[in-house]
Amino acid sequence: MLLTTPITFVGGKGGVGKTTLAAARALALADAGLRVLVLSTDPAHSLGDALEVPLSDEPVEVAPRLWACEPDADAAVRRRIAQVSEDARRAVPTEVMPAVHRHLEQAGSSPGMAESALADLLIDRMEEVGDRWDALVVDSAPTGHLLRLLHLPTLLTPWVTGLTRQRERANRAEAFADVVGRADQEEDDDPLLRRLHARRHRLERASARLREDAVVALVTLPRRMVLAETERAVDQLAEAGFSLDRVVVNQIPPEGAAGPDTAAALAATRERFAAQGTVEVPLQDTEPTGVERLRSLAVHLAARSPA
Repeated sequence: MLLTTPITFVGGKGGVGKTTLAAARALALADAGLRVLVLSTDPAHSLGDALEVPLSDEPVEVAPRLWACEPDADAAVRRRIAQVSEDARRAVPTEVMPAVHRHLEQAGSSPGMAESALADLLIDRMEEVGDRWDALVVDSAPTGHLLRLLHLPTLLTPWVTGLTRQRERANRAEAFADVVGRADQEEDDDPLLRRLHARRHRLERASARLREDAVVALVTLPRRMVLAETERAVDQLAEAGFSLDRVVVNQIPPEGAAGPDTAAALAATRERFAAQGTVEVPLQDTEPTGVERLRSLAVHLAARSPA
């Protein structure tokens, strides 16, 4: 599992141990001498519980060369609404502002707003990789959320491009009406247009970096239902052009232990991902939380795939 790719998303179905393994991977990279940030994009944060350290929006050092944070999507939504409100204040007549505020208030509680804000926070951290951090490890929300998150920069780019064109057309119309020919000065004179151009470039950079510098490590369990979801996720990610790491099969009980179809599911998982490779992590005797127990768990992530 431990590749040299600077950005890693650890994803999978809920309850498979993504957070624990993301923390263990990040710790292993830090122990290898890299400056590492591990962050959670799961709205139900549990990264701090795995590390046994209280976390907040800002990264804190939790072990030598390892920082961690749990981004606050709600606070990001509030900041974004304040920014849009300020842009609107400069762009529309004063009498229109009450309607703008009502619209923004409704938009702030609409589905997808927190997810979009979380993507913005993630892009902020991605842009720090190579400067502030050598590696970024993302503890992702369950599979569906991860897929939407990875696709968001690509999906949002045309939308921002459309807004930019509308704004440019509006500026040209104003210039024509004033007969002053301001077309070559419109971007310098328009902070909103500058912000839209900057946002489009930022989304394009993020979309390219997700495909060039990032890898997705999916975690699964030796269970047929979990295998089925992992298969679908692998197919969708590969089709979208994302790089995939070896699949991590977590919580494998000792051979011969009582339970459902563990052996059959494990064999099916090995066969399904034979070309991609698997990493197998045994079921732990104690809950793997805290730096020292996570460090013991990380040993399994560097192991080779079984023959």
